Amino acid sequence: MFVFRLYVAGDALNSVRALANLKALCEAHLPDRHQIEVVDVFKEPKRALADRIFMTPTLVKLGPPPVLRIVGTLSQSQIVLEALGLQTVAE
Repeated sequence: MFVFRLYVAGDALNSVRALANLKALCEAHLPDRHQIEVVDVFKEPKRALADRIFMTPTLVKLGPPPVLRIVGTLSQSQIVLEALGLQTVAE
């Protein structure tokens, strides 16, 4: 099971794009094997600071290990897949 936490800044365009791209990536490459938690840094600023999130959107892959952070809209899907260690799943 892949566990993701996506930090967003409300309904900002980049945040909306990152969430859409993450959902599409998960549906295509991790059907029924993923969980996505969305944290809005405007609603939970103390949590974002505690988690050391200073830019949005930021994706954190919590599981399986290792923990990984990716900043941006996740629009370059092949690069994101490789960073997440999913390039073999995509091929």
